[in-house]
Amino acid sequence: MRRTPVRLLGRPAATAVAAVVMLGLLTPAPGPSGAESALPAAASESTATVFYYTKTRNWSAYRLHYAADGGSWTTVPGVAMEAACTDWVKQTVDLGGASGLAATFNDGSGVWDNNAGKNYLLGTGAVTVKDGVVAHSDPCADSGTEPEEGGRTASVYYSTATVGWTTTNLHYQPAGGSWTAVPGMGMEPACTGWVRKTVDLGTAASMLAAFNNGNGVWDNNNGVDYTVPAGLTTVKDRKVTAGAADPCAAEAPDTQAPTVPAKLSASADGVSVVLTWDPSTDDRGVTKYQVTRTGGTKGAAVTDVGSTVYSDTGLEARTAYSYTVRAVDATGNVSGASAAATATTGEKPTAPASGKPLGTDPRKDPVYFVLTARFNNGDTTNDRGGSQHEKSGNAANDDPMFRGDFKGLVDKLDYIKGLGMSAVWITPVVLNRSDYDYHGYHGYDFYEVDSRLESAGASYQDLIDAAHAKGMKIYQDVVYNHSSRWGAEGLFTPKAYGVRDTQWSWYYDERNDGFEYDGLSVEPKSGKSYYNGDLWSTAEPSGNTCVNWGTPTGATSPEGYRIYNCQWPSPTSGMFSKAYYHNCWIGNWEGEDSRSCWLHDDLADFNTESTPVQNYLIGAYNKYIDMGVDGFRVDTAVHIPRTTWNRRFLPAIQERVTQQFGTEAAKNFFVFGEVAAFVNDKWNRGSVNHSAQFYTWKERKEYSADDEKAALEMYDYEQQLGTGSQPTSTNAFLEGNTYHAPDHSRFSGMNVIDMRMHMNFGDANNAFSNGKDSDDSYNDATYNVVYVDSHDYGPDKRSERYAGGTDAWAENMSLMWTFRGIPTLYYGSEIEFQAGKKIDCGPTCPLATTGRAYYGAHLAGDVEASDFGTVASASGAVADTLAKPLVKHVQRLNQIRRAVPALQMGQYSTEGITGSMAYKRRYTDTASGTDSFALVTVSGGATYTGIPNGTYKDAVTGDTQVVTGGTLAVAAPGKGNLRVYVLDLGGRNAAPGKIGAAGPYLK
Repeated sequence: MRRTPVRLLGRPAATAVAAVVMLGLLTPAPGPSGAESALPAAASESTATVFYYTKTRNWSAYRLHYAADGGSWTTVPGVAMEAACTDWVKQTVDLGGASGLAATFNDGSGVWDNNAGKNYLLGTGAVTVKDGVVAHSDPCADSGTEPEEGGRTASVYYSTATVGWTTTNLHYQPAGGSWTAVPGMGMEPACTGWVRKTVDLGTAASMLAAFNNGNGVWDNNNGVDYTVPAGLTTVKDRKVTAGAADPCAAEAPDTQAPTVPAKLSASADGVSVVLTWDPSTDDRGVTKYQVTRTGGTKGAAVTDVGSTVYSDTGLEARTAYSYTVRAVDATGNVSGASAAATATTGEKPTAPASGKPLGTDPRKDPVYFVLTARFNNGDTTNDRGGSQHEKSGNAANDDPMFRGDFKGLVDKLDYIKGLGMSAVWITPVVLNRSDYDYHGYHGYDFYEVDSRLESAGASYQDLIDAAHAKGMKIYQDVVYNHSSRWGAEGLFTPKAYGVRDTQWSWYYDERNDGFEYDGLSVEPKSGKSYYNGDLWSTAEPSGNTCVNWGTPTGATSPEGYRIYNCQWPSPTSGMFSKAYYHNCWIGNWEGEDSRSCWLHDDLADFNTESTPVQNYLIGAYNKYIDMGVDGFRVDTAVHIPRTTWNRRFLPAIQERVTQQFGTEAAKNFFVFGEVAAFVNDKWNRGSVNHSAQFYTWKERKEYSADDEKAALEMYDYEQQLGTGSQPTSTNAFLEGNTYHAPDHSRFSGMNVIDMRMHMNFGDANNAFSNGKDSDDSYNDATYNVVYVDSHDYGPDKRSERYAGGTDAWAENMSLMWTFRGIPTLYYGSEIEFQAGKKIDCGPTCPLATTGRAYYGAHLAGDVEASDFGTVASASGAVADTLAKPLVKHVQRLNQIRRAVPALQMGQYSTEGITGSMAYKRRYTDTASGTDSFALVTVSGGATYTGIPNGTYKDAVTGDTQVVTGGTLAVAAPGKGNLRVYVLDLGGRNAAPGKIGAAGPYLK
């Protein structure tokens, strides 16, 4: 297959480059400039020397099967590779005029390196393939000539614990000498977490150094080259220690292999097979697993996997497959093979899932948040009121809790697009089960979409595809922390005591073994869709752990009926297995027990440190990734330890997206967590473990291999360090007027909702001040999700939807759409829907009286959007809705934001600026040639000093100002209004001038 030729990058100038990372996978730094980086194009190379890492394969022979770009494949199994140096084989390929090659590797006897079903795409020159990672260097090259007599050497040890590289290169320049050729010399493994290289300095006393992964990703050291003296030096987490002790001296060589993976199981789903197994243990830690598949006509395949769950897709129909798994540690020691597990595939689906994420930078996409069941009703046949329909008062309003659906949302995507919103955050889609579960947060079967949301021709896949066809993203709300009180189907579901006597027959349905609950289907005996006969038993279940099963208590129900033990799910009753659920009630919301106890009796708290639970959830959410969703909003993220997120769930997300859609899609798959902190402090009551910004970072030290122990160790370690010793970042801030490449090397992979701004949006100026104050403690605050109110709270932890008035709403919106972060709007806020109404009161009041009321009446009629923020036509009630003043306001804000890249992805600064809500923003991307610089003031006037001279054009009024002395004064535009003066840099970076038409606030 054809591809873009690979071009090796020269060493970038230290002041102009920083590595970019998602979940430890670093992306290439910007291309360099200057004579130092001038290298011949890869296409001028005529050969590629391919090095393949053997330690974790241990094959008896190695073959390279390849095709030069535009050429034919070699005859299977390919050409034999020859020994190169310890743990490496190599083969030099004549490419002629080709700029690269596609390649696979095998043992010559039918076992292939599967690389997740994809060919390796290799460039020219020296190319390494190590455990699925392609890099560019010669791993067998030594450091050069022997030192001259009396010459100096530098032995450098580099810590790889926080960069996650499988290949490390040292690029260096002895004092007074020349830089090595990019990417430098390959470093060799020293001991767990360390690589090393000894280099000849000649007469020099030191050298400048930089480290990279051989593939264009650099440890930038915050823009400064490392200075390494002669002798033994360690470099760890950007700290250089000269004259250090050998970090590997006290550590015996690691020769112990991990334990054999246990309890491997395989289950087929169509032409896919899902594997799960218990994790292996190792004295130094397991880094990955090798899954070997046999069966079918394509031969055996070996795939590297980072978690203990793997979905093998695209298999042959009606075919038996066998699998074994081996564990690999950091040194490359490989365990024995697990017992085999087999599965036979079924029929090939007639129409495979068509979804594919849009894969663009999430900061470009303002978010519209809907409760799917309350937004718009496209199909009345899937409406369901549930057991609380009468009691809640919903029946009297003809307003079933499950009313809106995917069909209704598909029908009104043009309304959302017409507002200018290009991402839709929807509430959880998994099958729910409780008395009042329309919101989706009481998950029961995480592998099934709730039937009350789907219709013929309007499945969840149809919604995803319909949104993508309009250039809109779908962010799925996901829950890892808890299930419904009835457990999780396919993992663990408890049985409760229930006798159908004269007192309780109204409550317990008669058991029907032929009926399976799906939330929608009506059980014929009871006439209910919320049938519960499968949940209750008078006979004590086998293996029951609930104490005093079925014995009467001294308590009675509100009706005066006798209550029995084990009649209701409870964490302290012993009803829930500790292997799957925690067994306590939460006591301290900012304490350690917040990660290990139940929040509510309808929120059964998963034991997320348990491997079976991790496998269950990873497997479930892989299904939705495969459908092409664009990101996950993570509910109750704070109630799962950061170690578990960073070790298990976040890497599994990245691994799956990468496997299915590639690295660029994985980099832009947007994960944003709810880390609820309802205070106005920078840190949540002084607890770093319960603050939003904490979750945006990787760990700073290694903890126990046991996830439960690691969670406690991390909690204690970080609490003792305290708020003053947490990492900081400049990723959101300009350096003067200059944009700098962000350093994401310590990014965890989880972005967050900006809780501090949310809590302070009673006043926009207060939200702005609080937001600025926290931004250095996030890994990158430009990815923060920013909203005024939501389905949970309004500002200041109010239980009502925001009711500050239209002018205040306009001001809040003007700030959100131009300040750093991703603006997010809760459905209906564009017309101040249900302003001041209590957001949620459960079944104690009708939904129609709350902030979760049904919105569809305001959407009746037809609407067609011609572009984001532009409506081509509208009729009926929706036309009236679109005429509201805040609708006009948000439409134009979106038009302006989409036209000015600095407002989407830019860093910001308030340096040299006077004004209450005033700032400058810039975004620069050398790859696309983008350079966007904007001066913003909201409501009040501002004076900007020290800014670049040139012509500035206001995107709101079209006013033009020429700056010659570095100063621009802007008069106050009025409450809710703003000014956005964009520097005209010409060409593709020309200032757009006035964008859109004057409206009620932007004028």
